[in-house]
Amino acid sequence: MTNRLEVGSTAPSFALKNQDGAVVSLDAMRGERVIVFFYPEAMTPGCTTEACDFRDSLAPLQAAGYTLLGISRDEPEKLRRFRERDNLTYDLLSDPDHSIHDAYGVWGEKVNYGKTFMGVIRSTFVIDEDGLVSHALYNIRATGHVARLRKTLEV
Repeated sequence: MTNRLEVGSTAPSFALKNQDGAVVSLDAMRGERVIVFFYPEAMTPGCTTEACDFRDSLAPLQAAGYTLLGISRDEPEKLRRFRERDNLTYDLLSDPDHSIHDAYGVWGEKVNYGKTFMGVIRSTFVIDEDGLVSHALYNIRATGHVARLRKTLEV
């Protein structure tokens, strides 16, 4: 498993294609607060729950000054379908070679029903205006995560 990010560390920069094929760069968001969540696969039950919870909490998060980005290994076309199907109103970014997953420490060994495999460790990061990690939440559960995050952020 890749090393995990610590609070106070610099968030690894990225420039990834969104659901429409446009490049979204973390460096271009310097000066903004950003929430980045990594999820295993678009249009699966747990990921849909998490994505829709973020959608339903987007207004208060934005009002508090946060920009929201979701990252998965899915190609932009699948992300576009996911965004349209579930009326998601924030960017979903494509990292098919999981290089950014590696940089954030969210690609690693998982165990499911006794079988070990490599995959995405569902995680969320809050990045401050200076590009530093203010919260690094690894191995979270899809259900209830957004509500806990809002409580932590007092949003």
